[in-house]
Amino acid sequence: MEVSGPEDDPFLAQLHRVQCPVCQQTMPAAHINSHLDRCLLLHPAGHAEPAPPRAKRRRPSESSALKQPATPTAAESSEGEAEEPDDGGETESRESYDAPPTPSGARLIPDFPVARPGSPGGKGAGQRPAAAAGSASPRSWDEAEAPEEEEAAGDADGEDDAGRWDADAAAAFEAPGGRPHARAPAAEEVRQLLQGKPLADTMRPDALQDFVGQGRAVGPETLLRSLLEANEVPSLILWGPPGCGKTTLAHIIANNSKKHSVRFVTLSATSAKTTDVRDVIKQAQNEKRFFKRKTILFIDEIHRFNKSQQDTFLPHVECGTITLIGATTENPSFQVNAALLSRCRVIVLEKLPVEALVTVLMRAINSLGIHVLDSSRPADPLGHGSNTGSEPSVFLEDKAVDTLARLSDGDARAGLNGLQLAVLARLSARKAFGKKSGQSYPPGRVLVTESDVKEGLQRSHLLYDRAGDEHYNCISALHKSMRGSDPSASLYWLGRMLEGGEDPLYVARRLVRFASEDVGLADPSALTQAVAAYQGCHLIGMPECEVLLAQCVVYLARAPKSVEVYSAYSNVKACLRNHQGPLPPVPLHLRNAPTRLMKDLGYGQGYKYNPVYSEPVDQDYLPEELRGVDFFKQRRC
Repeated sequence: MEVSGPEDDPFLAQLHRVQCPVCQQTMPAAHINSHLDRCLLLHPAGHAEPAPPRAKRRRPSESSALKQPATPTAAESSEGEAEEPDDGGETESRESYDAPPTPSGARLIPDFPVARPGSPGGKGAGQRPAAAAGSASPRSWDEAEAPEEEEAAGDADGEDDAGRWDADAAAAFEAPGGRPHARAPAAEEVRQLLQGKPLADTMRPDALQDFVGQGRAVGPETLLRSLLEANEVPSLILWGPPGCGKTTLAHIIANNSKKHSVRFVTLSATSAKTTDVRDVIKQAQNEKRFFKRKTILFIDEIHRFNKSQQDTFLPHVECGTITLIGATTENPSFQVNAALLSRCRVIVLEKLPVEALVTVLMRAINSLGIHVLDSSRPADPLGHGSNTGSEPSVFLEDKAVDTLARLSDGDARAGLNGLQLAVLARLSARKAFGKKSGQSYPPGRVLVTESDVKEGLQRSHLLYDRAGDEHYNCISALHKSMRGSDPSASLYWLGRMLEGGEDPLYVARRLVRFASEDVGLADPSALTQAVAAYQGCHLIGMPECEVLLAQCVVYLARAPKSVEVYSAYSNVKACLRNHQGPLPPVPLHLRNAPTRLMKDLGYGQGYKYNPVYSEPVDQDYLPEELRGVDFFKQRRC
């Protein structure tokens, strides 16, 4: 015997209604399968649209609710309506009676309202009242809802609802190749995502798998990676330039530590005091004594602590009370105690390469829902024809991503914050233009160009610290480039220093030294050039004096080189430092004799005055112990 179901009987099909788990809309059971196919295309994960407000229904008793079958017959349905209590019966405050339960038994709670793309303003089950559509906060099930008459009208229009879904699904295939794409977030949604916390902090990864650009330090085959994955965190000093991932790596360690019940405490050396450190250590001692719980202490900018403050960690790191993780941009050899360095392992983090920065930027762009335009396929991103939403989408030129990655100079924080500033500035400019012109904001789509990104960064983010490690690295590179007679490289390192804010007089003093040390007697006029450049810089200052320094650098790089004087004097210094016992006295014939007593003591006796001799004079000028030593021939005493 064939049993008829809701699909066979139009009356039962209208009577038995189900709710879509994606968009929360109620519809006849016969339409749910085809509706789900189309709904999943228009509402991908994370963009589900809540159901429209529904009128409250009275709820039968608990016993009758438990006995309610999944697919009632017509007779059972009529009996259920007959048994429905009157106004004095129990009502449901948070859930609709016919709302389908989730697999866990809980009811679906609507998400923040999102405007349906292209929804007309007529009646229908898939529509939202005007007040709900303009709301910025989620609505609960017990708020004021539509009357029963509107729901009945929506039931009658079930077939039209399916037709409208067909039109919306066709609009989803706008992407080339016929593939559906997710609904682009409106400009106001992107603005809300960018406001508040900096984008660099929002996009901080939580797992080592998402930590890119530091393969040498925490790559898959490194020892540190194995220790971190095994939750065996040693005491570390993370050393690297700004924006390379020091704080992010500590954040990942913190997340992993929480999973293993390890206490993680963060302090900043810029604001913390020694008392704060001692309080943390005391709590760590109690945690270890009573609960056998480890404590990891992360000190950001640890080089800000002086030597005595750093000594506070020594006994506690030694005995394992705390595991210390310090982050610094300065060379630990100069800024961290040697005793503390011996108890920690120094992890060197490099500047992020351009490829890693592009990966970080694209991850942020995708999370914001910003579309990257392909420059090889020109299109009009500001066109209005294909924009079906009530708000415009945000687009970004693909070359803007590459430019941002290059100008960030390996600093992921600078790149992400530059992207945030460029997008917010473009959105604000669009909004201000709409208000000024009297148009509703915004009439079209928003495009962020390469020039917007450059304006956000202003100029290349140069890594240079006048008092730090990069200061000495650049001056060393300049000195070696001039010594190698490479004027092009010499000018580059000079520019790196001056554009980074270096004092021009410091560079000029080093050029004076170079003129004598490396050029020397091969071109004695080089010293004159260097001294003149120093005086010129002192007179006119920056930026006019930069060309004076450039001229002197090129002259010294092209000049012939001779280290004869420098090497000979180095031999003299080595002879004096390595001499054993008292230094030899000055020979008597070389001593000055201004008084009669000194002459009587033999000072100056036997000295031959060279100008009165026509031939070379055979006379010793070194102490007796050093006779025959020639410092120019690298003969050391």
